[in-house]
Amino acid sequence: MLLAVLSGFIWACLAPWIHRVAGPRSHWLLAALPAALFAFFLTLLPAAGRGEPAAALLEWVPSLGVTLSFRADGLALLFALLISGIGVLVTLYSGGYLHGHPMLGRWYLFLFAFMASMLGVVLSDNVYLLFVFWELTSVTSYLLIGFNHDEEKSRAAALQALLVTGAGGLALLAGLVLLARAGGSAEISVLAGRGDLLRGHGLYPAILALVLLGAFTKSAQFPFHFWLPNAMAAPTPASAYLHSSTMVKAGVYLLARMHPALGGTPSWQFWVTAAGAATMLLGAWMAFHQTILKRLLAYSTVSALGVITLLLGLGGAAAVTAAMAFLFAHALYKAALFLVAGAVDHGTGERDVERLGGLRRAMPLTAAGAAVAGLSMAGLPPLFGFTAKELLYETLLHAPGIAPGNANLLIGLLLPAAVLSAAFFLVVALSVAFKPFYGAPAHTPHHPHEAPPAMWLGPALLGVCSILFGLFPGFIGHVLLGHAADAALGAPAHAHLALWHGLTPALGLSVLTLAAGLLLYRFRTPLRAASAPLLRAARFGPERGYDAALAGMVRFAHAQTRALQNGYLRNYLLVIFLTLLALVVPVLVMHTQMLNEMFLRKAAESLLNLRHYELGLAVLMVVSIAAVVHSKTRLAAVAALGVVGYGVALIFILFGAPDLAMTQFVIETLTVILLVLTFYHLPAFAVYAPRAVLLRDLAVAVAVGVTMAVLVLIAADSGQYPNIAHYFEENSYTLGHGRNVVNVILVDFRGLDTLGEITVLAVAAVGAWSLLSMRPRRGDGQ
Repeated sequence: MLLAVLSGFIWACLAPWIHRVAGPRSHWLLAALPAALFAFFLTLLPAAGRGEPAAALLEWVPSLGVTLSFRADGLALLFALLISGIGVLVTLYSGGYLHGHPMLGRWYLFLFAFMASMLGVVLSDNVYLLFVFWELTSVTSYLLIGFNHDEEKSRAAALQALLVTGAGGLALLAGLVLLARAGGSAEISVLAGRGDLLRGHGLYPAILALVLLGAFTKSAQFPFHFWLPNAMAAPTPASAYLHSSTMVKAGVYLLARMHPALGGTPSWQFWVTAAGAATMLLGAWMAFHQTILKRLLAYSTVSALGVITLLLGLGGAAAVTAAMAFLFAHALYKAALFLVAGAVDHGTGERDVERLGGLRRAMPLTAAGAAVAGLSMAGLPPLFGFTAKELLYETLLHAPGIAPGNANLLIGLLLPAAVLSAAFFLVVALSVAFKPFYGAPAHTPHHPHEAPPAMWLGPALLGVCSILFGLFPGFIGHVLLGHAADAALGAPAHAHLALWHGLTPALGLSVLTLAAGLLLYRFRTPLRAASAPLLRAARFGPERGYDAALAGMVRFAHAQTRALQNGYLRNYLLVIFLTLLALVVPVLVMHTQMLNEMFLRKAAESLLNLRHYELGLAVLMVVSIAAVVHSKTRLAAVAALGVVGYGVALIFILFGAPDLAMTQFVIETLTVILLVLTFYHLPAFAVYAPRAVLLRDLAVAVAVGVTMAVLVLIAADSGQYPNIAHYFEENSYTLGHGRNVVNVILVDFRGLDTLGEITVLAVAAVGAWSLLSMRPRRGDGQ
């Protein structure tokens, strides 16, 4: 299973080369991997059905509880099959939609990396591993959404998606850490069996809040819903993939996965259900006001995610089964409709549904796929969307809040909200799947023509699936959806899906939905005009808050950059030194008594043990420092500074460190030579700072020097750690095979440190060389 996930990343790296070698029809070859993965996941279904899911485990960071553990239970396989199956269709579609695009090879790289990341999310059985793949989906989706990076709109949408989901990801990481700590394990399958322990733990409220924040941001739940419609700046294949089976459903996958461990409490039910209901209604209402193909579908996706979240919030076998069925139905028809939208845009050059019509004759295959997907979205029999909608209504009709005597207002409002949202869905379905293809032909920028096979194949296959699973829902319920519901519930859900349940109240609600939807569609223009003021008011919602926060952050960044990163090295040093003093001096003042005792003891020892040549050396260094400060030429200052360095080397010799002294001599000599060569061509000293600034710098320098000296004395006097000098003396030759202890320490005992420092210097040198080699172009006048 590890290979199944990693193969996507490997395929992503190979994709640009395969595309370059195979040419324009490379998409047929590239689709082989997701097709193979789809077949592989199908073979795992029987074991998952027997309650013996395939699993794989490889130690990664065992000391932190991080393992590469994967588990393919029913819930994971439902998502894995959608990701790989729709991945095949999106890969094929990309070859037709982006035919001739100069960056098509790069596109495949991003697409397969994203697919592998999503597979990692749904197959991970370790919370930390899940988070790693979770963040990878954010990064790869950022690349997909911003694929057309020369367009400012694409860059802004990609950044918005990354910031919103990334912030939620950080919250999720904190929640997962607390979850692993409270549950005593980082393995998700273990945590699922400790639900009672977790729900009674004192950290449960914090865990729940953080995990929900991660899930809500990822799946665009209110108030984080605004990033998803803006992500429509991505090319259509990415939109189809994101909306149908991958990133935007990662949040609802997380809710389903965490349901056995965290679900079932009043807090879970209230917050998850409330967020889902608000998102469901808001998304459907905003979709009703759109006329652009992809935005119509995007807002309806927001609403559909709200429906799934609502059902997972309600909990219980019926609700979880309905959630899995609705998720599956939505993936089928939404992927098909997005692919149809791209085909229409590709064939006509027009995206506004009010300017489209009569395409049925020019695009018959696309029209057929759109009709089937639209009927499923509208919830009409015998499509699978009808079965999913019936399950939704049945669940809400029997929800606890509907029962007599229960005064739960939130639950009581869900049923009419669901009916209204489904009616809006029908309007979207008619607008996307029927309005462009029927009625009088409309003039379009391009002469309408049928899409190539790679572009209508996806809607056709997905349409066939919607029909077959709609006619035989018991089959898909038995082999796939039932197992997914079992895993999400943490117990047998006894899923039973059927096309016909008789003359039930749910069927009556379906008829009511159909009538309301047709009325809304018939009078959509005056209704949109009537509610336009409310729509304008909605623009001041969370998205405006995001814009204000981003603008504020940019202004703050500019202000602090002007204050701190002003290009003056002396100011940087001043900030660093003042920060050091502010952090250290108060602590030293708090331990004044201890310092006084140490100084008295040290002073007595120093006076008794002071030798005359040590005193002479100290005087020489002080005089040299004074010469540096008062020197009138750079050359004299460098020479005096060299005397200070050689004095330090002599101190090393006096205190038994000849190797270190030799190193100091070499470095000091080299430094003096380099400084002399560097400063040779510079003008003489000039004093630019006023006297007050010089006095300030003097005070800071003295304070920092005294503070550092005190810290060194404290460190030498503490005796907290044993001296390691003897270790180096004893082992430098036997282990490092070197007689120079300093050299052995640098290249052996702390070799990685040295390698890192050399790497930094090399990078800096390359950067400096790049800057120096830049020359103004002829005619720039600079």
